[in-house]
Amino acid sequence: MSVIAYLNFDGNTEQVIEFYSEALNSSKVKKVKFKDFPQDPNYPMPENELNMIMESSLEFAGGQIMMSDILPSMKKVTGEFVKGNNILISIVIDDKQALENYFSNLSVGGYIIMPLSEMPWSSCFGMLVDKFGVVWKFNSDAYKFLDRLAV
Repeated sequence: MSVIAYLNFDGNTEQVIEFYSEALNSSKVKKVKFKDFPQDPNYPMPENELNMIMESSLEFAGGQIMMSDILPSMKKVTGEFVKGNNILISIVIDDKQALENYFSNLSVGGYIIMPLSEMPWSSCFGMLVDKFGVVWKFNSDAYKFLDRLAV
């Protein structure tokens, strides 16, 4: 199981990756853009969002941080980007029952942004805001997605 600091940015994650990887002397950088996996023809993404970072990770000093862009088309769901309020906690664990338990427990008194469900990048993904305003991301196998598609 991994618990990882996850940072969201407002369309400039590519520049953030370049800066952080150099500043932190990153040993490994992985990134996937939205255009790197098949799009649903019934719901085409706006052209300006295809080059944004969907998922990325930087490894340094024995640790890891993950980052992505907040899509303009998703801000109705995620809320507007606010500097200083763009950090969330990501739980990456293959045990789906444990993931479901954590999700259920942390959602009490908060609200669910995205219920746990299968996605193209994860067999079990969801997001919520707990009763203290902390955003949590749940991913059963995100590392497989990054390993498969990262450049």
